Amino acid sequence: MKTRAAVATAAGKPLEIMEVDLEGPRDGEVLLEVKATGICHTDDFTLSGADPEGLFPTILGHEGAGVVVDVGPGVTSLKKGDHVIPLYTPECRQCPSCLSQKTNLCTAIRATQGQGLMPDGTSRFSIGGEKLHHYMGCSTFSNHTVLPEIAVAKVNPEAPFDKICYIGCGVTTGIGAVINTAKVEIGSTAIVFGLGGIGLNVIQGLRLAGADMIIGVDINNAKKEWGEKFGMTHFVNPKEVEGDLVLYLVDMTKRGADQIGGADYTFDCTGNVTVMRQALESAHRGWGESIVIGVAGAGQEISTRPFQLVTGRTWKGTAFGGARGRTDVPKIVDWYMEGKIDIDPMITHTLSLDEINKGFDLMHGGESIRSVVVY
Repeated sequence: MKTRAAVATAAGKPLEIMEVDLEGPRDGEVLLEVKATGICHTDDFTLSGADPEGLFPTILGHEGAGVVVDVGPGVTSLKKGDHVIPLYTPECRQCPSCLSQKTNLCTAIRATQGQGLMPDGTSRFSIGGEKLHHYMGCSTFSNHTVLPEIAVAKVNPEAPFDKICYIGCGVTTGIGAVINTAKVEIGSTAIVFGLGGIGLNVIQGLRLAGADMIIGVDINNAKKEWGEKFGMTHFVNPKEVEGDLVLYLVDMTKRGADQIGGADYTFDCTGNVTVMRQALESAHRGWGESIVIGVAGAGQEISTRPFQLVTGRTWKGTAFGGARGRTDVPKIVDWYMEGKIDIDPMITHTLSLDEINKGFDLMHGGESIRSVVVY
């Protein structure tokens, strides 16, 4: 079939809107009509050429929502008409990782997904006979796409596509880092570094978990109002802090008779390795946990003095908020529908496919929290 897509022809170049060929679903695969897709920093990271695993030409996009329009042989959990969210982190429920219940990092299709291919080692996308790569197993910058059944979550059919597409990455990553990875307790103190789309969802995850003190850290003062909308209690702009930021934050969080400062939980949502160190060192001595969410550039490394870890701080990473896609994503959609979490204010711009490059410009200019393309 023919479908319209925004194609990344080469690193650093604007996406080109064109008609592409899409082969139907093979064994264990489903064909989706994508109704809406968010534009995420990870898409921009790959498009910029900074992603060492980036492949071109490709159809980017991994934050979508849509409808199943066809299923291949052997598909049992989905049918035509189901409303779904594509999953860049699948859940096969059979591989050692899934069976361990210790991680959400399913390995069933990892090798081929990283090569921009379907599990059988081929691509469903082409143009003029030339292969186009899939992206993160999703390619939601195409009006239609094909995914493995294990990489699709069936969700509430009443939920609006232009809002729940954000659950395909940003919402789940932020809230999941709090609920699944950190397992934040009621009454905790927390610091969130970077108040973009992920950081704001960390904040609302902290509010949901019952954290008392939620400090947001960002160099853009406009983010103060945003953070407060979602539950932030204190705001710090590092540019306005005299002296060492870590000492300032530790001092802010002092409590108890011994007056030892530091947050119970800190979260890096920036991808900046210097900030990752600051986040760890702002965590409480003895039990503080620091969660790395942001993706650093190729070849970058994190560092700290071993004493920071010897004295009881823990450094953790999280991918997709530790969520098991087919199990947890439908629950988060339900939380949205029940009013437990808020998404609507974060969708700051709604665009057509022809306007998709504008979405990247808005991101670069710091003007958007999330731009969504509606097909």
